[in-house]
Amino acid sequence: MSITFSEQDQTTLRTAAWGAVYLMSAAGAAGSAHKAATNGSIALTSATGAIGHVLAKAPKNLSGKTVAALADQVLPALTASTALLKQHTPDQADNFRRTVTVAIDAAIQSQTGEPSPTMTDMARKITEALDAA
Repeated sequence: MSITFSEQDQTTLRTAAWGAVYLMSAAGAAGSAHKAATNGSIALTSATGAIGHVLAKAPKNLSGKTVAALADQVLPALTASTALLKQHTPDQADNFRRTVTVAIDAAIQSQTGEPSPTMTDMARKITEALDAA
């Protein structure tokens, strides 16, 4: 069975997943933001199924002058993505959640030693947004 997402749905999914990696990278700036972004991106581009096809490309419209501005776009997109997928394709909702969670974990593991409180808190915010749907 082939799943087709509208352009708007794809944009929301990409904004959510890639934005989560961007937020983790920003939160890890005291360590290695580049490694956090690289490891999180690898996790997203390694996704499989319909979600993997959507997340193979990063969004072009995701930006923010501050982490707060970026979070204002990303956190609601995470909740909206989960709600959308739960309603239409529950198995892909699980796939999406696992993929984003792996990307968060990959970003955290890029840091030397224990994750910073900033990264831990950002991971919590992302997880709460995923669970809010």
